[in-house]
Amino acid sequence: QLQLVESGGGLVQPGGSLRLSCAASGFTLDSYAIGWFRQAPGKERGGVSCIRSSDGSTYYADSVKGRFTISRDNAKNTVYLQMNNLKPEDTAIYYCAADRYYYCSEYIEAVGMDYWGKGTLVTVSS
Repeated sequence: QLQLVESGGGLVQPGGSLRLSCAASGFTLDSYAIGWFRQAPGKERGGVSCIRSSDGSTYYADSVKGRFTISRDNAKNTVYLQMNNLKPEDTAIYYCAADRYYYCSEYIEAVGMDYWGKGTLVTVSS
């Protein structure tokens, strides 16, 4: 059974860092595009970052460029989202998603992703 499990969320002060993990089971991540999405209270789920399976190209939402980094560890079958210089507006539930045929680009949309984790909460507050 294909499963994604996020971890690493928590409470952090503005300017702090967190690293989120997305561990996969039931399939090998390197054959799938992986995206990170987030949903803040009262807002729609939006794309944060995406990494292609074919060449490892990465893409980021403008709001996180220069602060967040997506990476993949094939040996651990895990994708990470390193988040630095966190801001209160980064507060949200973060989800990872996977799809074999999803095309990562600068337009990171939830539509097209077939497999989703249950999310991990990130709260940025002093």
